[in-house]
Amino acid sequence: MITNRGGGSVAELDPPAPALRRDPAAPARAAADDSGEHPRPKVLRTAASALTAVAFLGLHLSALSVFFVEFHWWAVALFVGIYVARGFGITAGYHRYFAHRAFKTSRWFQFVLGCLGASALQRGPVWWAGHHRTHHKHSDDAEDPHSPVVGTVWWSHVGWVLSNRFNATEWDLMKDFKKYPELKYLEKFDLVPGVLLGLACLALTGWTGFAWGFCLGTVALYHGTFLVNSLCHLVGTRRFSTDDHSRNNWFVAIVTLGEGWHNNHHHYPSSARQGFKWWEYDFSYYCLKVLSWVGIVWDLREPTPRALAAKTL
Repeated sequence: MITNRGGGSVAELDPPAPALRRDPAAPARAAADDSGEHPRPKVLRTAASALTAVAFLGLHLSALSVFFVEFHWWAVALFVGIYVARGFGITAGYHRYFAHRAFKTSRWFQFVLGCLGASALQRGPVWWAGHHRTHHKHSDDAEDPHSPVVGTVWWSHVGWVLSNRFNATEWDLMKDFKKYPELKYLEKFDLVPGVLLGLACLALTGWTGFAWGFCLGTVALYHGTFLVNSLCHLVGTRRFSTDDHSRNNWFVAIVTLGEGWHNNHHHYPSSARQGFKWWEYDFSYYCLKVLSWVGIVWDLREPTPRALAAKTL
């Protein structure tokens, strides 16, 4: 999820209950940021959107550089390693922690998760999670930012990314994180972790590592993330009767480290585990489980017996 562009424990903050859908008749929120500023003039929004489109296209073109550098198997391994690390920052960090508070952690690891997710160049954790909470409140209705049912597949996959309609950070939906100044700085300088990662790849592994690890890895993770928005509301199976079109898709689960069990997730959003069956691959949850064994995260939320026994299709 990306468009054009805010010491101690955080364990005392309880995760929210599974997200409830908002009344579609409720008035839309004003597109203002945390400082209360009004949206930028239309000409500036249009210019920013055009700049984002150019940068987005440029990143895709840069991924083609893998065909113009010397091939090494270590570069493929670097691609996989960086993809998984940044993917975990998005799935476990941005999604399961910041958007749904599916587990608890310390303040320092909260920031680590934010930086790891930001290195994927999908904007800051508060922006990402705020729009995702909007998605759950309005899933597949007119106010859903990226529904392929209300809009088009193109819009849900990439069109909304390039739009200037979603520039504002939804601080009104993310009040549980407003007291952390480091997160506000990360929102303001969300490009820094990604730029530093790119420079590190170039300095340590040369153009081959930069092309495979950073350029191709960034673009691949973009579209892995976007598939949850588009494909997982159109193609797959539905285990639970939810009031949207969410579906479980095994292929998306593989490329997104477990996010493809989307119908499971919409049935019980606050669960740290999205693969409800033993055979439903959920790499992000496996990593969180290991981290819980050494005390880095704790209180991983699980679907309740009542949720698992709910009406199935």
